[in-house]
Amino acid sequence: MPNVPKIRLLLVDDHPVLRAGLANVLNYEPGITVVAEADDGASAIALWRTLRPDVMLLDLSMAGMDGIETLERLRAEFPDARVLMLTSSEAPEDVRHALKAGAGGYVTKNVRRAELVAAIREVCAGARVIGESVARQLAAGEESGAVSRRELEVLGLVRQGFTNADIGRLLGISERTAKAHVGALLCKLQAADRAEAVARGFERGLLKV
Repeated sequence: MPNVPKIRLLLVDDHPVLRAGLANVLNYEPGITVVAEADDGASAIALWRTLRPDVMLLDLSMAGMDGIETLERLRAEFPDARVLMLTSSEAPEDVRHALKAGAGGYVTKNVRRAELVAAIREVCAGARVIGESVARQLAAGEESGAVSRRELEVLGLVRQGFTNADIGRLLGISERTAKAHVGALLCKLQAADRAEAVARGFERGLLKV
């Protein structure tokens, strides 16, 4: 298809070997060309300003500015920027945060080649794409209940060992309200106690190491 313009792709990942492998694979795909690579968020945004590619393929976990912050800053400057997240995380909260920040799609690094290429094409066309494995995890997260922003704050304080009274004082809410938030977390995370809730929080990507 010589007359069809190629999708110009910017790869952003802080693992050079993975980037090189992706570039090698994707450059052989008809209609796709990798125009640049970046290993951090600041460089990615600078390259976008200069090259104006069609799609950014963006990792979530990077040193310094992570993928979500990179996405937010990029979309603030270029609201029409089309970004496909390619990450190891299947955590429902990571997916929600990425989509809320403006990602056009979210797939994991164990994705099949054909599915990744299809996702790039769909995001370039303006569609929203969720990888198959990600969609399953997201559905499971929805079944157990989405954790609110306030509950996420409470979970972070539970992780630090604060009591309900402490949490209430720190967040400016009553001890009874803090206790209610903790109870809701135990239910949504299907945890028997506070320690298990923290462990589930790490499993679901709500808490970071």
